[in-house]
This record gives sequence, C-alpha cells and structure tokens, in this order.
Amino acid sequence: MAMDLKKIAVATLVVLSIGGGYAAADQRTTTRTEKVLTIDAAIRAAQATLDAAEKENQRVTVAVVDRGGDVVVLLAGDGAGPQTEESARRKAFTAVSFNAPTSELAGRVTGQGATLRDIPGTLFLGGGVPVAVDGTSVAGIGVGGAPSGDLDEKYAKAGLATLK
Repeated sequence: MAMDLKKIAVATLVVLSIGGGYAAADQRTTTRTEKVLTIDAAIRAAQATLDAAEKENQRVTVAVVDRGGDVVVLLAGDGAGPQTEESARRKAFTAVSFNAPTSELAGRVTGQGATLRDIPGTLFLGGGVPVAVDGTSVAGIGVGGAPSGDLDEKYAKAGLATLK
C-alpha cells in the first residue's frame, strides 16, 4: 500500500510538472515585447517636418501613425488644403505598412490587374517614410500638400532625422 501511494505521488508530480511546462511554453508564444515610438518623439518629428516645409513657404499637413496605422499626431500647417490631411495619413500608413518610403513603393504598383495599389488606405505617392528600429517599422511619417511628392518626402525625412 505504501508503495502504491509513492507511485501515485510520483505520477502526480510528473503530470503537474509537465502541465506547468506547457503553461510556461504557452505564455512565451502568446506574448511579445515590441518597440513603439513615444508620443513625445512623434510630436517632435511632426513639428520638425512642419518646420522644414514652412521654411520653404509650403503649406502642408503632417501625419505620424503608429505600427497599426493609427494616427498619433496630425499637424495641419497654416493654409494647408483640406485634401492634405487624408494624403498625409495615407502616405504614413503606406510607409509603415511596407517599411519603405512611398516614393520607392510607387514603382511597384504598375501594371495591369490587382496590385498593392488596391489595398484600402494606401497611397503610393512620394511623401511617406517609415520609422524603423532595428529594421522593423514602428511608425510612419506622411506629408501632403507640397507641389510634388519629392518635396513632401524631403520634409518627412527632416522629421525622421530628429529621431536618429
């Protein structure tokens, strides 16, 4: 009888230790730590972007989005047109989604049939740049309103430079 109790106790300990191991393994695979752009950094980048455009008398809007594409900062410069908000937001969303400047992505959406251009919320015009940490996109900066995408991107890069 004492031997049977010993076997039961050992078997119980084995089962509990295995079960505990599964719980620990599940926890490791269901959570992760990610880097995010702080709101302070997003505000600084947006303001630097707007300042760069205003120095050249350009009326633009700047959007900074997080990794999920949600707007965390939106600054409309004095006199920026009503269309610039949507343009800036979509460029920032596109840059963070594909971890590439929108000017580079524009060349990938040519041709007939379905392309990246068909993904809702994207805009493949110059003016969006990703904010990356260790090669992973954590945010996007988008600018809309300058006479060309090249200028929009120049200003977005000025904001990005404040984060380096």
